[in-house]
Order: sequence, then structure tokens, then C-alpha cells
Amino acid sequence: MGTTGAATAAPRLLNASEVSALLGVSSRSIYRLSDAGKMPRPLRVGGSVRWDRQAVERWIADGCPPVASRKRGGGR
Repeated sequence: MGTTGAATAAPRLLNASEVSALLGVSSRSIYRLSDAGKMPRPLRVGGSVRWDRQAVERWIADGCPPVASRKRGGGR
């Protein structure tokens, strides 16, 4: 029996723990970097916060440059 590509494909959206593992920092550091506009902004999916894997990997490949952010009220 064959397997489908979906079963072996990496997830498109990453949580803070998964992004922190990619970068080798704490989950809290991910939120701090994101809030400061130093990494791609997360997406809200229902009540969850997720990062687009492709955007994060592209940002890493580009040398982790600061990302333009717009100031919003508190929260993530």
C-alpha cells in the first residue's frame, strides 16, 4: 500500500513551540520577536496563533531581517 503525500508532508502552519524549535529559542522569545516586528507576524486561526511555515523558513533563509510591522493594541 502506498502512502499519501499529506501523511508525510510537514504542516503548513506552525505553533510557537514548533517555531521555537526551528530557531533554537524559547516559545516566549518567539512572541517577543513577533510583537517587536522582528519576525513574520502570526496568523490567527480561531483562538490559536500560528505562523506560516514558508514565511518563517524564507525569513530564516534571508538571515532573519526585521520585518515591518504595524503597531496595534496589546495582545497577539
